[in-house]
Formats: sequence, C-alpha cells, structure tokens
Amino acid sequence: MARMTMIEAVRSAMDVSMARDEDVVVFGEDVGYFGGVFRCTQGLQAKYGRTRCFDTPISESGIVGTAIGMAAYGLKPCVEIQFADYMYPAYDQLTQEAARIRYRSNGDFTCPIVVRMPTGGGIFGGQTHSQSPEALFTHVCGLKVIVPSNPYDAKGLLISAIEDPDPVIFLEPKRLYNGPFDGHHERPVIPWSKHELGDVPEGHYTIPIGKAEIRRNGSAVTVLAYGTMVHVALAAAEETGTDAEVIDIRSLLPLDLETIVASVTKTGRCVVVHEATLTSGFGAELVALVQEHCFYHLEAPVVRVTGWDTPYPHAQEWDYFPGPARVGRALTEAMEA
Repeated sequence: MARMTMIEAVRSAMDVSMARDEDVVVFGEDVGYFGGVFRCTQGLQAKYGRTRCFDTPISESGIVGTAIGMAAYGLKPCVEIQFADYMYPAYDQLTQEAARIRYRSNGDFTCPIVVRMPTGGGIFGGQTHSQSPEALFTHVCGLKVIVPSNPYDAKGLLISAIEDPDPVIFLEPKRLYNGPFDGHHERPVIPWSKHELGDVPEGHYTIPIGKAEIRRNGSAVTVLAYGTMVHVALAAAEETGTDAEVIDIRSLLPLDLETIVASVTKTGRCVVVHEATLTSGFGAELVALVQEHCFYHLEAPVVRVTGWDTPYPHAQEWDYFPGPARVGRALTEAMEA
C-alpha cells in the first residue's frame, strides 16, 4: 500500500490502465507537458509519449467529439474537462452521441470513453469554477455517473470506468484532492496521509460501478451523500452525537437502491446532502426513491441539505457550502419530527 492523495490516485489509475492496455489514451487541455491544472496527469506524457497523452485546443465539444470517434474506432479515451463548469459546450456530444451509440447501432458500436471533471466548490473558485452538474448527466440514458469521496475509491472506480464499454462521467470533488475536507474551513487541512482511505494499492484493482458504501453504521437516521458531502455528513453526525448511518452513494448511475432502501427501512428517517442547487438536484431523485420504496417505514419527512438556487457566490462561499452546522440542524430536525 502507498499513501496517496486523490490526485495521485487518479493519476495512478490512468498510469496502470495505460500500461495494461495500449488502446487507452489520455487527452484534454494542458494535460500533456503541464500535467493538468491539478497535476492529475503529470508525467504520463513523458512515460507514454505524445500520441497517448496529449494537449488539445480549448474546445470541450472538440475534446469529447474526438473521443467518441476514437472510441468507435476501437480506442479507449480518458479525457479531461478542466472544470465541470466548462462541460456545457460538450453536453450535446455527450447526450446526443456518446450516450446513444450502443442504442442507435443496435449494439454494433459502443463508446468506451471516460470524461473526467473536477467538480464542486470550497476553493473560492466563484461561479464558473465551483458548479456541481451531476444531475444533468443522471437524466441521460446511456451514461454512467461516478463521484468518489476518497483516493482508494477514486483509483478503483476510475479503472473500472476506463474498462467499461460504455461512456462514464467521472466527477472528482476538487476540495478532496489533497485531504478529506469535512466543511470546517477554519481549521488546518488534514492530508490524506493521515486517513485510512489514503491507503491505495499501487497496482491494478477495481471497485464495481453501481455499489454504494456504508461509511458509518447507525440506527436512528440514514444520511445519503456523495463526494465532499460524505465527510461533512460524518462530521455532523459526530458533532451532534446522532446515531446516523452515513451512506456514500459514490455511483449515482447506476444507483445502489438496495443499500439505500435497507438502511432507511432500518432507521425510519433520512437526510439527503449534496452541494449542487436544491431544485432538480440529484437529491430530489433520492427523496422520490426513498418515498416510493420506504414510505411505510418512514417516521419523519425526508430532509434535504443542499446549495442555494443561485450561482455559486464567491463572497458567501461558506454560507452556500452545506457545512456540518447545516447538516447537523437537518439531523436534529429529522430526529425531532
């Protein structure tokens, strides 16, 4: 085992995959010589050459469109959109082309591409470097959507995504790149080297797509979260003394509904936490599923803790960010209802 940051784990996943399969190629803006804006691809071009790790023009639709053509030809592109906020020009390529190739060709063609995107706030990136657009992808038939919360999962899930025959959206919470951020911005950053999930095997391993993980066992209330919010939820449960069961969704599509239903059936209460805006966020889908499958077991209404229905505000970063205090109040509300 090596202790890795999430940046190093993501890089290791691409390195291992490129070494095992010469059809795996990595490209995007500044990912070659520069190693990516967050250094996730650092050293890959030097190791594998300019034909397998290369820079592209600043054209998100061009990056994804090229990846789709390469995939149809037989390659396995793993491309980077520099920030998730920049994916909108590529949304047409992702939804109208990548997601439908298997369906439109009756299985004659697949589209084994991975689109990596740093996502979320907590870095004072403002409105165009802090968005959480995961719900836009979960609405699209044919896409898979992953949001890891730690280095161990990031590597295992990214390797699974690269080996998957269909398109995968891989959202990397940038606030977790260097440590397990729990929402307490006033405290020193805790590095992954001091967290057990920073232990990452150096070789090849996979984590199945579509399987959630229980991060904290409890019997009083279920908390559903993913990405950075997993660590915020864990902090809120500890600080309020709530016997909460915290589930790391990690695979939004396909979703591990079985684990969710089993937990809510046991606890009778549920709190959903995500950083994206409230209206039409992925939490709304989770609430609907809990209502449909666990209605007769619920002891209280399901509570959501999310971002505001506004652009991500630079000046009010920590008011917008769903921190442990807000999640703690939601836990209390659910328990007292």
